[in-house]
Amino acid sequence: MTVSAMMIELAREAKAAARGLARAGTEAKNRALLDLAGRIEAERAALQTENEKDVAQARIEGMAPALIDRLMLSDKVIGQMAGGLREVAALSDPVGQVSDMKYRPSGIQVGRMRIPLGVIGFIYESRPNVTVDAAGLCLKSGNAVILKGGREAIHSNQALGRLIGQSLEAAGLPPRAVQVVPTTDRAATLELIRLDEYLDVVIPRGGEGLIRFVAENARVPVLKHYKGTCHLYVDQGGDLEMAVRIAHNAKVQRPGVCNALETLLVHQAEADAFLPLAAQTLEAAGVELRGCPETLKRLPGRKAAVEEDWPAEYLDLILAVRVVQYLDEALDHIARYGSKHTEAIVTRDYDRARRFLTEVDSSLVLVNASTRFNDGGELGLGAEIGISTSKLHAFGPMGLDELTTTKFIAFGSGQIRRRA
Repeated sequence: MTVSAMMIELAREAKAAARGLARAGTEAKNRALLDLAGRIEAERAALQTENEKDVAQARIEGMAPALIDRLMLSDKVIGQMAGGLREVAALSDPVGQVSDMKYRPSGIQVGRMRIPLGVIGFIYESRPNVTVDAAGLCLKSGNAVILKGGREAIHSNQALGRLIGQSLEAAGLPPRAVQVVPTTDRAATLELIRLDEYLDVVIPRGGEGLIRFVAENARVPVLKHYKGTCHLYVDQGGDLEMAVRIAHNAKVQRPGVCNALETLLVHQAEADAFLPLAAQTLEAAGVELRGCPETLKRLPGRKAAVEEDWPAEYLDLILAVRVVQYLDEALDHIARYGSKHTEAIVTRDYDRARRFLTEVDSSLVLVNASTRFNDGGELGLGAEIGISTSKLHAFGPMGLDELTTTKFIAFGSGQIRRRA
C-alpha cells in the first residue's frame, strides 16, 4: 500500500469512528481512560523496552541531551501519563453541554450545544508522553484523532497506540477513534494535512520548522503551536532573590520544553546587583549566558549576544540576557522578538504588573511566577494537546473545552418564519 493510500484509509476509518465516539456517553469514555491508565502502569516494562530502542537510536544520531530527556519514558513520566489520564477522567465532560438558552420574539428557544471538533490530525515530535495526553483529551472531548509522531519515537508511540486501541475496545468504543500512523516516512505528514475531505483540523506541535511546514502546506485548518521564545523581565524594585529562583526554575528545570525561559530582561537600576547573583546560580547549573553590551560590562568574559539570539528558542542551557532602561523597552523587546507563548515579570509595583499583564500579547502572562507554569496540568486543564500561539480558535493551552466548539440549537412548538 502506498503512503497516500494508507493515510486515506486511516482518515476514512477515523471519520467513521468519530460518529460513534461523538455519541458515546461520559461513562464509557471515562472507562476507557481509566483502563488505559491501568494498562500503562501494568505494561511499564514493555513500554520502556520499546522506548529504549528509540533512546538508543537518538544517542547514536547525536541528539541533544535535552531532547533525549523529552524522549525518555522514565518511571516518573509513565506515572505522570497514567495520572494525567485519571485527571482527565475526573474532569467535567463538555460534550453536550447546553448554554445561553433564550426565547426569541417568534417564540422559539435558541441556545448553543458544545460538540466535538470531529477528526483531528495531530503532528508532533519527540515526546511519547504527548501520545497519551493527546489520545486522552481527544477521547474525552469526543474527537477521533490520527497521531503522527516523529520517527525518533516510533517504537514508543506504536506500543502506546496498541494499548490505546485495547482500552477503547474494552470500553465498547470504536478502536479506530485513536490511530498512530505506523510509518516514519515524512511523506505521510504531507498526505495527512491535505485530507480536507476527512479531517476537521490539524494541530502541529514541535519545532518551528515543523509548524511552518504544516501551516504552509495544509488544506485543513491549522491550530498553530509555534516556538516558545519566553521572557522574564526583572523590574525596578523587584525581589531579586525571587527573580533568581524564578529564572533558575524557568531555564534549568527542563530546558528542552517550549515554556522554558530563553531571554532574561533586567531593568538597568537592578543590573549591578542582580546580574552577578543570577550568573552565579545559573552558571553553576551549566547555563551559558549570552549578553548585550550592558550585560557584559557587569559580567565580563561571557559570550556577546548577536541579533539571532533574541528570537531564538534554544531548548538548551543557553540564556540571552539584556539590560533595559525601563519597562517600555522591555515591552518593545518582547513585542519584537516574542512568540506569543509565555512572558513573566518580577515586580513589587501593582501598576507596572497590571500594565505588563495588559500589554504583553502572549497566551500566558505571569506576575512573580515561572514561565514553566504554562502547561495544561498546571493551569487546571488536566492535560493539554498543545499551546496555541494563534488566537483562532484558542489561545494558550488546549484542554477539553478548546477541543470542542458549539453549534446552535433551537426548540419550537410549530413556529414558522413570517418575515421575508
